Amino acid sequence: MPTLPPHEHRTMAESFGIDPGRYDRTRPRYPAELIAAIAGDGLDVLSVGCGTGIDARQFQAAGARVLGVEPDARMAAFARDRGLEVEVSTFETWDPAGRHFDVVAAGQAWHWVDPVAGAARAAEVLRPGGRLAVFWNAAQPPPAAAEAFAEVYRRVLPDSMALRAMTATADPYGQMLDSAADGIATAGGFGDPVRSRIERDQTHTRDEWLDVLPTQGAHTLLEQEKLDELLAGIGAAIDALGGELTVRYTTVALIADRVPVWTPGP
Repeated sequence: MPTLPPHEHRTMAESFGIDPGRYDRTRPRYPAELIAAIAGDGLDVLSVGCGTGIDARQFQAAGARVLGVEPDARMAAFARDRGLEVEVSTFETWDPAGRHFDVVAAGQAWHWVDPVAGAARAAEVLRPGGRLAVFWNAAQPPPAAAEAFAEVYRRVLPDSMALRAMTATADPYGQMLDSAADGIATAGGFGDPVRSRIERDQTHTRDEWLDVLPTQGAHTLLEQEKLDELLAGIGAAIDALGGELTVRYTTVALIADRVPVWTPGP
């Protein structure tokens, strides 16, 4: 049976607002060097799929003016409460109303956007020389923890997306970058995209790791009984490994500049 691309899983795409406070509290921020490479003082930034406003607030702190577009009204309300202007819509159907921006950015969100329609909309609203930047934080537990976690998923959620991603030989975020690059090429209007990776380690306690798991797409729609069983199994696995784990976070990014539209002279 063919697998739908992520942007067609609308129920999952719009499920993260079930607990926006937990999402905002537990999700990792983006490296300062990436934020500085994307936007700076006085720039107009459109944050696509802004969620609770994690990346948007980082852009604001760098001096940018930010507008968010977010399909989940619960996430949008949370972001507004923290000082962000947000319009509720999917990016593909959002009405720019003649507005233009220096940057279109999407943190942890572009896989929920049609890669061709999204790139075409970005090209439409970017000023000449503007920039489209899509990026994700990818978490990789150490090998012993990853195998222990996989065993829990095999027992509790044998058909889950999380287990497939955990045991896949291909890099899922590499595939997302490929999809984004293909969408940009098909839509046109951009130069060749540039890829980057920034790696860092962060140690999590058992409770910290269990706090973030319910915010992940594979878990947001689980029945509470199944989620509790999963968390108990993962917690026991972390306890057996000493009560904490050091996770390698890799921030992957794809940045493409909007090329000026050529018009013939008189």
